[in-house]
Amino acid sequence: MDSKSVEELSCPVCCEIFKDPVILSCSHSFCKECLQQFWRIKKTQECPVCRRRSSKQEPLSILALKNLCDSLIKERNERRSSGSEEICSLHREKLKLFCLEDKQPVCLVCRDSEKHVNHTFRPISEVLSSHKEELNTVLISLQNKLKHAEEMKAECNKTVQHIKSQAEHTERQIKEEFEKIHQFLRDEEEATITALREEEEQKQQMMKEKLEEMNRHISETLQHTPLTLDPNTAHCRLTLSSDLTSVSFSDLHQNLPDNPERFHEYLCVLGSEGFNSGTRCWDVEVGDNTLWSVGITTASNQRKGEVFFNTNVWRVQYIDSKYSSKSPDQPPTRVTVKEKLQRVRVQLDCDRGKVSFSDPLTNICLCSFTTTFTETVFPFLYNYCKTSPLRILPVKLIVTTENHS
Repeated sequence: MDSKSVEELSCPVCCEIFKDPVILSCSHSFCKECLQQFWRIKKTQECPVCRRRSSKQEPLSILALKNLCDSLIKERNERRSSGSEEICSLHREKLKLFCLEDKQPVCLVCRDSEKHVNHTFRPISEVLSSHKEELNTVLISLQNKLKHAEEMKAECNKTVQHIKSQAEHTERQIKEEFEKIHQFLRDEEEATITALREEEEQKQQMMKEKLEEMNRHISETLQHTPLTLDPNTAHCRLTLSSDLTSVSFSDLHQNLPDNPERFHEYLCVLGSEGFNSGTRCWDVEVGDNTLWSVGITTASNQRKGEVFFNTNVWRVQYIDSKYSSKSPDQPPTRVTVKEKLQRVRVQLDCDRGKVSFSDPLTNICLCSFTTTFTETVFPFLYNYCKTSPLRILPVKLIVTTENHS
């Protein structure tokens, strides 16, 4: 086969005879692997020759061209194995020259091709001897390096084996010593636990006797107030008790600082602690008070002027001998009771947005409101009665002891 035919059977990418040839819609053919590698690098499916985009993921294989190329490669290999003179795989010409730049034999057609433009060539016979000497020198050097590497490898293997033997011996010694320590610790643990249990039984019996004795002497109850009042919010005509749990009204105008949190118009006082999560409960003693209001309000509610009760207040009140309830989105609603209230219980659930009012003595619900609390809320008391204060009642805590066997 002449050189022109061989060139027509060569891949434009690798310039070698086609291997597993495929064809694109533009009629250009390539080795399948060369085309896929070109597409991976370019990240686009275009022809390496004309740059036309291919619409198919898998290009078509050319079986006839593949068979022809395989036959050509087989024929070339048979010629080489028979000892005949080397022939250029591209142009089927004898390899008479040697390219000094590419370090490979070429034919006369290769020399004139674009691939070898401005390259320097020498006859193969001329460069053969010098390359043989160079290769022999490199071969001897590599053989010496290989021998040295094998000697170093043998020495390293010997060292590794010695280290491994030492490590195994040391590991056995460590395990033996630690086993002795572990056995000693197990014996000590058993003895200590036995002594501890004996001491525990003795001390437990002593504590049981002491607790029983203390329990016999504890007969009174302790009291805890769930919340206190904030004096900085109290109207100047309200007076708080020393423990900040009771508020009284009088005509006396106290000389108090007009701080921003203090009520200016309404006779109110807030609790000292605000709530924004969880549940809370407190009881207010109203007794014989003739004009009062009990409930909660938001931290941002205006305390100056007359707008306080118009926004963000949830309450139960006693005015003109009538009970009623009110919230921001509900008008005043009459609350009916069988007997005059002595106490009012406030139950607040911030997470569920619910506040309930009830009579703790009869456990009857007076009213309840459901909303969404978007900020902190505070308890508040309103007192416009000179004769009877409002008081936060303490919760009784009874001290008990639990016997442990």
